[in-house]
Amino acid sequence: MHENAVSLILKDQNIEYIISLPCDRTKDLCGILEKQFRYITISREEDGIGILSGLSLVGKRGVLQMQSSGLGNSLNALMTLPYLYGLPLPVIASWRGYYQEKIPAQIPFNEKIPELMNLYNIPCTIIREYKDIDLIASVISDAWKENRPHIALISPRLWEGERDCFQNPHEKTRERIVDLSHKGVFSKPIMQRADAIEVIASMMTNELVVSNIGVPSKELYHARDVPANFYMLGSYTQASPLGLGIALGTDRKVVVLDGDGSLLGTSVLPVISGESPENLIIICLDNGVFGSTGDQCSPAFNLVDLELLAKASGFHKTCKVHTPEELKAAYAQALTGGLFFIHVIIRPGNRSVSNIPLLPSEIKDRFCSQAGRKMKD
Repeated sequence: MHENAVSLILKDQNIEYIISLPCDRTKDLCGILEKQFRYITISREEDGIGILSGLSLVGKRGVLQMQSSGLGNSLNALMTLPYLYGLPLPVIASWRGYYQEKIPAQIPFNEKIPELMNLYNIPCTIIREYKDIDLIASVISDAWKENRPHIALISPRLWEGERDCFQNPHEKTRERIVDLSHKGVFSKPIMQRADAIEVIASMMTNELVVSNIGVPSKELYHARDVPANFYMLGSYTQASPLGLGIALGTDRKVVVLDGDGSLLGTSVLPVISGESPENLIIICLDNGVFGSTGDQCSPAFNLVDLELLAKASGFHKTCKVHTPEELKAAYAQALTGGLFFIHVIIRPGNRSVSNIPLLPSEIKDRFCSQAGRKMKD
């Protein structure tokens, strides 16, 4: 089976993690990879970019496996995370809309992918037949040698003649009882985001920290700039996926400073709770607005309770805080261990702070020196 050949190539390349949003053209491949690797199923391809980037930051080798249409869904994250910071990110993409495609909706975007990748200077290796399958190894090797994304675009022709041996993997029962009790009390907020960040920063010691894009990263930089801080300069919604990837690849405590708008824009909370890294703390700084773009109200302003969303996603340790004292107590509790979600209710408003005077490469290199990752593998 050709799928087994792919698995052997990945093992030879020391791949540990498969981040996957399945495609029906590669369902047999997905079934094999799920059994032989640490396999993380995602709901949005964009989140896969964040998770795999986090793993790469701490030197863990993974592959993002999806159909080629996902390159469109995740193009901004691809350019503003692994491309911008210089991170190895190999992708195995089944090429839809190219060979005997029966679904019209797959054609307009997918048939132009090689030209699109060329436009953005992302290496794209096309694998049309089984004789070219060893090129997958070259894609992975290049991604790590050059610290960049590299796409293996695999034609469905590769699987022609293969016997469909896909078996329903869902042998585990879904029978369960969901017993969820929640009372979300929103009091009048006292702190602004910068105040909350200062409280958290004052308690930090050896944690690896990911901060959300825009003003939050600038406020963290001015509150406590240390090499263990990874400042997001782009990639809206990708702070928590990035934090998950980092946490999976290290024993260090990992803290994500995320926002209500960003968390509402991602599907990663169930993925995080499914993996349940014991060393990850998600701190949602919820001012109910999109604070970096003019304080436009988010759905969290008077509708959504993000602590309840975290609980419904499978988080068992959560709390809601409003004051500096409550935040200090919650953070101290979170440091004792276990996946933790802290919902911080804050007032809108940004502190007047200057831009972060660091290049993306400097942010990455500083962080990797703290996380123990050597940049040339």
